[in-house]
Amino acid sequence: MNEIAYNPAISRRFRGYLPIVVDVETAGFDARTDALLEIAAVTIVQDDKGRLSPAESFSHHVLPFEGANLDPKALAFNGIDPYNPLRGALEEKDALVSLFAPLRAAVKASGCKRAILVGHNAFFDLGFVNAAVERHNYKRSPFHPFSTFDTVTLAGLAFGQTVLARSAIAAGMEWDAQQAHGALYDAQKTAELFCSIINQWHDLGGPRPWLDATEANPTDTPA
Repeated sequence: MNEIAYNPAISRRFRGYLPIVVDVETAGFDARTDALLEIAAVTIVQDDKGRLSPAESFSHHVLPFEGANLDPKALAFNGIDPYNPLRGALEEKDALVSLFAPLRAAVKASGCKRAILVGHNAFFDLGFVNAAVERHNYKRSPFHPFSTFDTVTLAGLAFGQTVLARSAIAAGMEWDAQQAHGALYDAQKTAELFCSIINQWHDLGGPRPWLDATEANPTDTPA
């Protein structure tokens, strides 16, 4: 890991979960049958004033799993050639192992018990992550299996926008259409958007129950 100072105070912010932003690029919409082609994650850090910012970024190109469906329309949209050797793609399980190790380290350094996936249409990204985990019977996913934070909902509330590009622009962020629909770029922009919205709420100065040091540590019960 890089020299990132993760603040354990964030463990009181979201019921002991560390928000980690994920974006995937795929060869279709069905997580059970369509190939996972790119996966990226951005960790979140909290400063001493309680404001959030993106921290570390990780990403991998992924080779289609054996028997995976490759929808030509999806490939035309994201511009990915799944078997181009210049991609430097990893086998799916190797990509999971390599990606999840630093994410678990960030969770531990933040004093959290687990990660919670943040995504733009988060159900889609989590669906592909969970499907890949299940395919390889991988037991060390850092993510809660079904709870998420969705920036579509948050941006709809904050800016009246639901498309990532329009939400980012409404938040005052720069947007490069040439880099869009790459997992790493989209994950980084989603992380910026998530932090921007959470920080706006934080700066309003409303109730902050997570700052109550006397609050009991919640158990890991279904959300």
